[in-house]
Formats: sequence, C-alpha cells, structure tokens
Amino acid sequence: MRKLTAAVLVAGATFVAGQAVAADLPYYPPVIDVPDVDYGYTGSFYLRGSAGLNLMWAKQVHHDDATPTNFDIDEFGYGYSIGAGAGYETGTGLRFDVTLDYLSNEDMQATIAYTSGTLANGPHKLSLRSTVLLANTYYDFGLGSDYGYSAAGGTFGYVGAGAGVAFNNFITTGPGLADTRDHNTSLAAAAMVGVGYDFGSVVADLGYRALYINRIENNAATHPYSIDNNWVHEVRGTLRYRF
Repeated sequence: MRKLTAAVLVAGATFVAGQAVAADLPYYPPVIDVPDVDYGYTGSFYLRGSAGLNLMWAKQVHHDDATPTNFDIDEFGYGYSIGAGAGYETGTGLRFDVTLDYLSNEDMQATIAYTSGTLANGPHKLSLRSTVLLANTYYDFGLGSDYGYSAAGGTFGYVGAGAGVAFNNFITTGPGLADTRDHNTSLAAAAMVGVGYDFGSVVADLGYRALYINRIENNAATHPYSIDNNWVHEVRGTLRYRF
C-alpha cells in the first residue's frame, strides 16, 4: 500500500512540475509556408525582329495613255521583307506594337496587248521597294485548355491587325520605253494570324501576314499609271525579347 501511495505522489509531482515548466516557455505558433502564385509576365515591354518571304498581286494596272486603259495583272511578284519593332503586352492576351519593315518585291507583271497610243505591247514588270510603318494590335490565346493567354509559357496562337503608311519606290520595265522610276506614299493595312512558343523572356512565332498597299502610282510625264489594291502575302518568322 505504501508503494502504491508513493507512486501516485511521484506521478502527481511530475505532472505539476511539467505544467510549471511549460508555463515558463514562450509560445511560437506553427509557420505554414504558402508558395507564391505565379501569374506569369504582366505589363512587359518587348523588342521584336521579323523576316519573311512574300508574293504580291493586284487585279489590274491602269494606264492613262493607252486604249483600253486597264490591263490585268497576269503574274505574281515575289520577294522578301525584314523588319523591327517595339511593343507592350498586357499579360491578358492583348499586346500592341509599332513595326517598321523593308519590303522588296520583283516582277509583278501585266502583259499589254492590242493598244492604241504610245505604250508598246508586251510584258511590263514592276520592281518595288517599300518602307512600311504600322501600328498593330494582337490577341494571343493558349492552344491548351485556356482561352486567354497570360504569357506564362508554352504554345499559343494569335490574330492581329495593323494600319499605317507605305513609302514606295519602284521601277517599271517593258518593251518600247526606258526603265521608269518613281515613288509615292500610300495608306497601308495588315491582318495577321499565326502560332508561336513562349520560352519566357524570348517568344518565337511563325505566321501569315496579308499586307495591303492602297496604291502604287507613277506620275511620270510619259506613260503614267497606277496600281490599286495591292496585296502582299507573307510568311514571316518573328522573335520577341521581353524586358
């Protein structure tokens, strides 16, 4: 009996002592580490560079001093373009940039036949050099389950449109006349669509651009002509660098 009583007393003393020691210790609440949420890149400026190949076509060329005055374009021109630009992306799919492109195109052709006047029959070809300045808007969208695109990486598609001006320099060649050089300024516009991959700070895409040049116009004293509604069909690769 005395052993049992002693054991109870020792256990009680140990409990009381433990409570007293615990009361003297400071209390530190548990720390729970919650990882930051990655919302991707938002509010990023970027620089871009592009290069592409093109085909150019218009419906007809209008000659003021020939009869008839309109002749169908019967061969595409071919060429290339290179360009650079700067822009801003919101991180929600929308982005905006300004681009400056140098465009070269050769040998878009109209064959002149059965005319009266001073314009000689035969194939007449256009050699075009244009500097194209455009302000553009795009919408990027994820190609997975997300409809929006937050620049968080991976594969995406895009659509876009632009408007601006084209500064045209051109030479025409053909039978019965010397090479004719002239220049003009025209309204320009563009529509774009493509796919790309976001690597983080670098974004690459491959797309199609339909570039519209409203008018190419030669105001020479002899054989003046104009070509309206010119379409340049381009396949272009672009690299963007975010900073």
